[in-house]
Amino acid sequence: MRLLSEEVKRMLRWALIFLIIALVAALFGFTGIAAAAAGIAKLLFFLFLVICLIFFVVGISAGRRVP
Repeated sequence: MRLLSEEVKRMLRWALIFLIIALVAALFGFTGIAAAAAGIAKLLFFLFLVICLIFFVVGISAGRRVP
């Protein structure tokens, strides 16, 4: 049984990539780019959490129906 689908893993990977971009941009002083990348990373991360929660609830409800 897979815990996370490939789409969810891909979305989490992109959130981490944007987080790293934001940290590197902030390190070099590009505050506008850092803020934009951090905003995208935050959005993707919370979207990942919502999708993960939905899959968790669906998995539990499907598991209860199996005799």
